[in-house]
Amino acid sequence: MLDRASTYLYQRPKLILALLLGPPMIYMLVVYLGSLFALLVNSFFAIDGFTGQIVRKFTLSTYAQIFSIANREIFFRTAGMAAAVTVVDALLAFPLAYYIAKFSSPRIKTWLLIAVTLPLWSSYLVRVYAWKLILAKEGILSWFINLLQLDGLLDWLLSIESIGGSSLAISPLGMFIVFIYLWLPYMIIPIQTALERVPKSLLEASSDLGAKPLQTFRTVILPLAFPGVVAGSIFTFSLTLGDFIIPLAIGNSKFFIGQAVYSYQGTGGNVPLAAAMTMGPVVIMLAYLLIARRLGAFDAI
Repeated sequence: MLDRASTYLYQRPKLILALLLGPPMIYMLVVYLGSLFALLVNSFFAIDGFTGQIVRKFTLSTYAQIFSIANREIFFRTAGMAAAVTVVDALLAFPLAYYIAKFSSPRIKTWLLIAVTLPLWSSYLVRVYAWKLILAKEGILSWFINLLQLDGLLDWLLSIESIGGSSLAISPLGMFIVFIYLWLPYMIIPIQTALERVPKSLLEASSDLGAKPLQTFRTVILPLAFPGVVAGSIFTFSLTLGDFIIPLAIGNSKFFIGQAVYSYQGTGGNVPLAAAMTMGPVVIMLAYLLIARRLGAFDAI
């Protein structure tokens, strides 16, 4: 029986392909795309101001609410944080990724890659709340800043309204530090992979032609590694854009998109507005992915 079945399948490779790809594709269509479609449909409904019930009639009034001053600030605040985290992560990741790809021995490379991915082995919540303790007024970072006699600089930074707060553990600046730490591995790995693909012969040819190291980096290494930077930015930007836990645990009273969605749906019961707010990051990431594809980012993943 099994021999006949295996012979039957062997003679029909397209059937085997359909059986292998069918379940994940069905899951993708029903669960992933289906949930996005449900969000899209709900975003065109509205809430009855008197009864609080969802009025299932097509309307754009919910999207009009997104463009209120408060919601615009939430979008700009979240996108600004995502962009800043992405830029800093790229600047921090590139030197380490370059060393791993071009200078480290196989043994050192293995240990460095383990060190880079080691934080990912622990729980996300554990890492977030560990940083909350580190950034607290009684934490090790405050002790180290006090040791360097930089208390005045820290107090000045925390006094700035846009980034400060009562302490680093409750401030946008603290969120920024935690975001950088958490998403850094997602930037290092794609850049390191892209740099691994840069042929050593190109670097030798550039040197033989009289190019200085900085010129070689600017004209040879950076253009070839740039798709890896863009690929890493997809992770860092999207993860920051949709994160809910870090703004809740480290942030202050200023909402980010994740908190706004939770507030509208969980506390306010305004599912259409929450769905419309969710469609914002979806549209932003679709545009981002199209640009990244044109820059060759998917070849570096």
